[in-house]
Amino acid sequence: MTLYAELHRHLGGSVVPRILWRYFQRHSPDLVKQFSDYSKFEEFYTRPRNTLDEYLELHTLVESVQTVDTLPYFISRLIRGAYIFENLAYLELRYTPYLRTPDHLGMTERIDQMAEIVEVVGKASQVREYPIVTSQILCMHSRLPYEVNKAIVDLAAQNRKYVCAVDLAGGDAYYEERLEEFVGLYAYARSQGVNTTGHLYETPAGCYPELLPYLMRIGHGIQIPILHPELLSEVANRQQCLEVCPTTYLKTGTLEEMSQLKLVFDRCFDAGVDIAICTDNAGLHNVRLPFEYENLLTQDIIDFPQLQACQDAAFRHAFAWPYRDRPASLLTGLLQLEANMAAPSLDKVGSG
Repeated sequence: MTLYAELHRHLGGSVVPRILWRYFQRHSPDLVKQFSDYSKFEEFYTRPRNTLDEYLELHTLVESVQTVDTLPYFISRLIRGAYIFENLAYLELRYTPYLRTPDHLGMTERIDQMAEIVEVVGKASQVREYPIVTSQILCMHSRLPYEVNKAIVDLAAQNRKYVCAVDLAGGDAYYEERLEEFVGLYAYARSQGVNTTGHLYETPAGCYPELLPYLMRIGHGIQIPILHPELLSEVANRQQCLEVCPTTYLKTGTLEEMSQLKLVFDRCFDAGVDIAICTDNAGLHNVRLPFEYENLLTQDIIDFPQLQACQDAAFRHAFAWPYRDRPASLLTGLLQLEANMAAPSLDKVGSG
């Protein structure tokens, strides 16, 4: 059995359409009335968008219902699906905790409540029946005030039990006016010993070399090999890894067809730059991580040795993975042994 590590999955986009539909049926009947049946909702939820901004608007639909009370429900189903259907051994969930707090509260009160959100997500992610190693990446946001973003970095530094890194999300086209501020926040994060990744070089409008030295991994980063291949040697020297999410670029209109990614993989492999293949928003795409690998392989974008290299790179660059020195191909037996040791014995488990 092949095992996978997922380094770039957003909590807001991780809910598969059927799970979200059932939740809305039970708790938001007015929203359900907008669609004649489930198929219409799935079509709306998963269809490609024209721009990254239009695509990101869908996050607000899910963020509004991912509260401190409902997060365990969504996460339990996410972990179950990731283990059973994707063979995930490792999962980093990223999200902006501020956007899971009640929006009727003042900024200070919402900042204070972020710690509870992190704890709820952390506890809900630890499902004994599905022994996936999990951790959280807390996302700063390009449209949130400096005070909130700094509080997110501080929260990451103070909650290493559940949090492995910080990110910057919200659309990379909005960084320019606050670039110095974001550079300062990343420098501060590194000074606190916090791991860093960031949405950067995803779109042609999001190319900011000033942020690159502060990132340990690069969220997407596909425009580096496409538009700025001269930067690849620096990325390789820093041992930075690109978190490439193939289906995303079709859903956001960034690329017209997946075959355009062949240039990304070819140039990165030639330059010695690692790539971790990820899903980004598996629910919005209605796609599982193994299928991202399969699509790249069957479309001749990568070959089998490159597939294995990307799989190993994902584990090697995972911020909270405890077995970094072991290639993915050797992990199955080890993890199965640990799962068996952690599982309750059958004579203690009821039949119901």
